Amino acid sequence: MTRTPRSPWAAAGIVTVVLTVLRTPLAHRRGTPADFVYQFKGTCYFTNGTQRVRLVATQIYNRQEIVRFDSDVGVFVAVTELGRPHAESWNSQEDLLLVYRAQVDVLCRHNYKETAPFTVQRRVEPTVTISPSRTEALNHHNMLVCSVTDFYPAHIKVRWFRNDQEETAGVVSTPLIRNGDWTYQVLVMLEMSPQRGDVYTCRVEHPSLQSPITVEWRAQSESAQSKMLSGIGGFVLGLAFLGLGLVVHLWKKKESSSKEDSEKDCSLSLMHRHTISSTIQQ
Repeated sequence: MTRTPRSPWAAAGIVTVVLTVLRTPLAHRRGTPADFVYQFKGTCYFTNGTQRVRLVATQIYNRQEIVRFDSDVGVFVAVTELGRPHAESWNSQEDLLLVYRAQVDVLCRHNYKETAPFTVQRRVEPTVTISPSRTEALNHHNMLVCSVTDFYPAHIKVRWFRNDQEETAGVVSTPLIRNGDWTYQVLVMLEMSPQRGDVYTCRVEHPSLQSPITVEWRAQSESAQSKMLSGIGGFVLGLAFLGLGLVVHLWKKKESSSKEDSEKDCSLSLMHRHTISSTIQQ
């Protein structure tokens, strides 16, 4: 299942300027309030890097677009009647048209070059894990969840395989989830009824990877699961006894050392007393 971002353009060169204008020709028009918001928004669209670049600059009056400049067209176009006088006026100024047409290189391509290393060229490899939605015996309906997390860019392809055969029926995916740190995650679920010996594989393809990531999940019988759990339990129990034995050994060693030191101190004390007694008798 392939996931791509909804936006069709790479936002490597966007300039938005918001101005509050009190006295412009618009303010003197009949029905125009004395205070209003006039905005300019320039957006750069990129195809195959900077191979094809398009600039769209819009003039917005009180949240309504009134004039648009599209570099593919090369002139200002009125979107509403309110913007018609402006479009006609600006189109009559050849020097202004040259400035706007030049922004494809001056603004768009320049900004793309400056920001591409940490935007469109940024790559973060995904982390892939598989887990069943619940613990069930063989031949029972269940769902495998392939969690693909912490990747960038958003374009990703996740596929399920059963015994090397691609599964398309019963595959459900969440939308792309933004993590808020320039990475994404997605969950791709597969409905299945595992048989003994089945091998399920989640395969992930992403621009950050030189080759796809594949993670396997093998169907096991209850007896095999019990043996595995028993083995894990025995291993953990063995570690616990080993740790306890080590603690007891160190404690006994410490006690023995303390006893030897005590006996040594006592012997020295007796020798000291004997020496003093001999001196007094002399």
